[in-house]
Amino acid sequence: MSKMDTQGMSADRDPNDNTPIIPQEHKPATITPRRLLTECMVRELKILINEVLDEREYKKKLKGPYDLYDEIEELGHSYFDVEHFKHYVGEEEPPYNR
Repeated sequence: MSKMDTQGMSADRDPNDNTPIIPQEHKPATITPRRLLTECMVRELKILINEVLDEREYKKKLKGPYDLYDEIEELGHSYFDVEHFKHYVGEEEPPYNR
């Protein structure tokens, strides 16, 4: 080779070759966004937010008219009440139903 390629950017060609160089077409890079929270954390945050909203609605109903007490449903177990969701190894975790 009669030239020195210092950056590795040149194509390996004979310097006497006069055929035109056809540039390659490159597809745009695919960028996957990074998230601060994992999927599991997002799921648990959604559950937590919904539980807080349900509890707030429940308290509003309790402050309401006395004749509606029979229609008010008790709040179930919290997802974060780990005592309720205990299970043995090899068993499925009890389902969370709100």
